[in-house]
Order: sequence, then structure tokens, then C-alpha cells
Amino acid sequence: MRRVDGDPRARPRRVDGGREPAWLRRGVLVVLVAVAGYQVVSWAFSNLRGFLGLVFLAWLFSVSVEPLVERLERLGLRRGAATGLVLSALVAALAGFVAAFGSLLVEQLTSLFTALPDVAREVVTWVNRTFDTTLDPTDVVSSLQLSSARIQQIVADLTPGVVGLVTTLVGLLFQLLTFLLFAFYMSAEGPSLRASVARRFPPRQQRVVATVWAIAVEKTGGFVVSRLVLAAVSAVVTGLFLLLLGVPYWLPLALWTGVISQFIPTIGTYLAIGVPALIALSGQPVDALWVVLFGVVYQQVENYLLAPRITARTVAIHPAVAFGSVVVGAALFGPMGALVSIPVVAAVQAVVETYGHRYELVADDDDPDPAPG
Repeated sequence: MRRVDGDPRARPRRVDGGREPAWLRRGVLVVLVAVAGYQVVSWAFSNLRGFLGLVFLAWLFSVSVEPLVERLERLGLRRGAATGLVLSALVAALAGFVAAFGSLLVEQLTSLFTALPDVAREVVTWVNRTFDTTLDPTDVVSSLQLSSARIQQIVADLTPGVVGLVTTLVGLLFQLLTFLLFAFYMSAEGPSLRASVARRFPPRQQRVVATVWAIAVEKTGGFVVSRLVLAAVSAVVTGLFLLLLGVPYWLPLALWTGVISQFIPTIGTYLAIGVPALIALSGQPVDALWVVLFGVVYQQVENYLLAPRITARTVAIHPAVAFGSVVVGAALFGPMGALVSIPVVAAVQAVVETYGHRYELVADDDDPDPAPG
């Protein structure tokens, strides 16, 4: 039977134009999952950034002490005992340094704050005598509001409360114990950890993992060794200068300057020389000026003469790259990131140089061939 228009038995055609295609639904789902995953990762990273930085720093520390641990292991000690011996020695040295310098710092800062008005008068007197000025020391002290009551108020404002101090100390102690625990297990189980990581990759890539690991150990250990050498040189030179200048407590101040100047990158020397300058200021103001000048001059000598020769075979990277890595490391992981940024960048650069390929530079042709006419 022929169907005509208007026949109720005639079924209308099904038009699927209002239904979205399947690829669009999959695309929207993928985008939503990606956005949700990004939010979760960002939240986890923002909350675990300190812990991840601590674990990463512990791994770098474990690979930096691996040469010492392996040497003790060759002497007959088990790897766990060798790791414990190295960590115990380092912790004892750090505790002795903090104890010796902490009491010195508190004592000198207390005496400096107490004698601050007299120091200001001596500075003004020295300026008048040196530059032939006519400043009134009493007016300068009054304008600076350096009365005894004002100094006591400043000290009280700067001194944290007992509860805050105890909380800070407990937090630092917990971080130190966590760091030592991870560093101990990562160093004591170093070969097992490397084997466990390598098993996660196909056989063809396991050699690459082993090479990258060896480069990380070499660069991190080289960074630590070069920093220790530069710290020793800086401590010796600074100690001799402070001794000749007659600055009190020259030995702990020299150790402070050597350690801080090398393990705080880029601006460490300027930060480290500030404490000897303050202690010299409490005695003779002109000595503080000489200490600051010495720090500036020594920084230039170290940057252009000592550091390139000592670090040429370990962490030789461009100063601009080193500074940028410090800024990025500090932004991501705080002070710990700034501390470990240079060996990390050095290791990445070594990996790129190992597996990358460079081509010969094509020289510019001064007389190019004329175009065919």
C-alpha cells in the first residue's frame, strides 16, 4: 500500500541532529579529569612542599656522603654502621659549632645593644675627625631615640615569647630527626634503593637510570667537597684577618664566615661577614668598616680566582644559571631549595651533555654564492 502524506500509519524519520557526537563527550570528560587532577596535584604539592623538599634534601645528602660510606665499607664496616658513624660525626660537629657560636652571638648582641648609644657617639666622633664634619653626637643619639628605655623596648619586641620559642625549637628538632632518619635509610640502603628504582624500567633503560644516578652522586659529592674546600680557605683567611685586626672571638667568627659563605649561595659571603662586622662595631667602629671591605674584596677574589679552579671539575655552571637556580629553588622549597639548587642543576646539565648531541657551528659565508640568474 502506498503511503501518502498525512497518513497516520506513516512513521516520521528520526533526526539525530540534537545529540552531541561521542568524541565531544570524551573530550569534555578528559578535560574535566585533567582539571580535577591538576587541582589535586596542586593542593598536594602546596601542602607537602616542605616534606617533599626535606626528603629530596635527605636524598641529596645521602648521595653526597656515599663516597665516605663506601670507603668505610671497604675498610670492613657494614654499610649501616658506616652510615651511622658518618652521620654521628657530622651531627656532633654541627652541635659543637652551634653551641660555640650560639653563646657567642647572644653575648655579643646583648653587649652591642647595651652599648649602642656609646657606639653611635663613637661613630659620629670618628666621622667628624675623618671627614672634618661638625655633627653633634648628642643630637644624633637623640634623633635616633637610642635611650636605654627605648633599647629595652626594641629588645623586648624582637624577642619571641616562650611559647613561640619552644614551638619553633620543637618544629626544628622534628625536621632534623626526620631528615636524619630519611638520610640514614637512603644511604644505608643505597644499593638496594638503586636496584629497586632500576627495576621499574625496561632493561634497555636501566643503564640510563644507572648513569643518571652515578652523575647525581658525582655532582652532589663534588659540590659538597668543593664547598668544604672553599669554606676552609674562607675560614682561614678570615680568621687571620680578624686576628690581625684584633677582633674578639676571631676563631668562631672565622668558622661562621666560612660555613655560611659557602653553603648559602651567591650572597652568603655578604651575610656571613655581617656578624663579624657587628662584633667589631661593638669595639672600634672603624674595624667594622675594614671587616666589610675585606668581605667585599674577598668575595671578588673567590669568584674570579678560587671558585673557578676548585669547582671546574665538579659543578662548573654559568653564574647566571646558578643564580637563577637559587631563585627558583627558594621559590619552590624555601631555604632548602636554595641550598640544593646548584648541584641539582649541575646534575641536570651533566645528563643533558651526556645524552644530548651537539652539532658543529656553521660558519657565516662572507661571500655567498650569487643566485643563479
